[in-house]
Amino acid sequence: MAVNLTDLSLPQLEGLKGQLDQEVEFLTSSISQLKVAQNKFVEAKDSLNVLNPDNKGKELLVPLTSSMYVPGTLNDVEHVLVDVGTGYYVEKNVEDSKTFFKRKIDFLTKQIEKIQPALQEKHAMKQAVIEVMNLKIQQLQQSQQASQMVGNTKA
Repeated sequence: MAVNLTDLSLPQLEGLKGQLDQEVEFLTSSISQLKVAQNKFVEAKDSLNVLNPDNKGKELLVPLTSSMYVPGTLNDVEHVLVDVGTGYYVEKNVEDSKTFFKRKIDFLTKQIEKIQPALQEKHAMKQAVIEVMNLKIQQLQQSQQASQMVGNTKA
């Protein structure tokens, strides 16, 4: 059921704009969260490139926290433990891990592409509501000015 925006009152338009603001904020936040997750998978996939036979036995820093590291030695360049979600880790070889991360990246890309049109549509709807609100405000101001002029000519 389509509603003509010009048929709505100013308070109704303000309510609709508020709802659209919330929806735009939610969709924007969702896309941001998906992009953060996507970037983590891209970084994980890219970091697998250091796992090659030339680097076996090399020293490296192993993170204990985001700001604390301990020295370590790279012993196994063929296998990694991959976090597959909810605290489960699976041992995979490097190529399988790259494939896993590529699937995750592709999935998140598709999800972002699904949300993007909805976000653009909500933005367009919000702009249309704002334009109608501005038009109604102008009409209200003009009618107030006209009634003041009529009131001044009677006095």
